[in-house]
Amino acid sequence: QVQLVESGGGLVQPGGSLRLSCAASGSIFSRYRMGWYRQAPGKSRELVASSSRGGSINYADSGKGRFTISRDNAKNTVYLQMNSLKPEDTAVYYCNAFLYGIDYWGKGTLVTVSS
Repeated sequence: QVQLVESGGGLVQPGGSLRLSCAASGSIFSRYRMGWYRQAPGKSRELVASSSRGGSINYADSGKGRFTISRDNAKNTVYLQMNSLKPEDTAVYYCNAFLYGIDYWGKGTLVTVSS
């Protein structure tokens, strides 16, 4: 089992940047597919970006060109760099780890984009 702890959320003005971090427990972090999801008020949770253990990276269309996912397997940490933030990016952002058919979730970190 893996535990995930997100950090880095907060209030930012439109056009600003934030970097989210997700620290994972355990010793097999490199085997997990890691991802960031978000859930805006009144909406379903949606994928933002994912990074497979083989290095494949995927982005939702909403974040392409603005968001970058990266991982440091030595630190058991995955990051989400978010640039050019928009009010519609406001959501709770969740870290996800997936391995052997099991999803693990963090508690989420709130990102608010507002002037």
